[in-house]
Amino acid sequence: MATTIFWDVDTQYDFMRADGKLYVPDAESIVPVLKALTDHAHRRGIRIIASADDHVPGHRELSAAPDFLTTFPDHCMRGTPGQRKIAETTLRDPMVIEPEADPDVAARVRAHRGDILFLKHWFDVFTNLNVPAVIDTLAPDRIVLYGVATDVCTRYAIEGLRSRYPAIELWCVTDAGRAIHPEQVNGLHQAWRAAGVRLVDSAEALRGTEKAQ
Repeated sequence: MATTIFWDVDTQYDFMRADGKLYVPDAESIVPVLKALTDHAHRRGIRIIASADDHVPGHRELSAAPDFLTTFPDHCMRGTPGQRKIAETTLRDPMVIEPEADPDVAARVRAHRGDILFLKHWFDVFTNLNVPAVIDTLAPDRIVLYGVATDVCTRYAIEGLRSRYPAIELWCVTDAGRAIHPEQVNGLHQAWRAAGVRLVDSAEALRGTEKAQ
């Protein structure tokens, strides 16, 4: 039987709500889908790994003159309401993992039964140096990934996972994501499909993981 984890990319207030500091266009429309995925994972005992931006002034992706490609306005600033995950994607007993290398992280993960939250200071989740150790410890057969923004943080998560873990089956839930630049989505989906990523909608993701554990 396949071991599955769900991977929630940056479903934080500043990205997900229209009054957020860096609202991803149309993100509010996917909130019910995100809730359904979160509830399903918790009901079925599927571990959720989530990432979250955690910024302070001076971080390299923050700029007063952003290009909205590699630099962005201030967002998800540490300790602000905008940095928090939305209620619909609340994690269960999350273990928070800071970006700096933690030599004890594998042991901590083995002893933990709740969800996992990677904090990051740049949009690539693999800048959290503990990600590989956590994946190696959990050793999933399948990762079901969703969140925002498709063309930035989701892109780095998918491409990083695909290049580092080609043996893991990787699903991208297409109706559970939105992009800052929507015109890029079709091209990204084509490239991911060619790289072996399975593109699914949320209904297929829910059906396909009903008996995943």
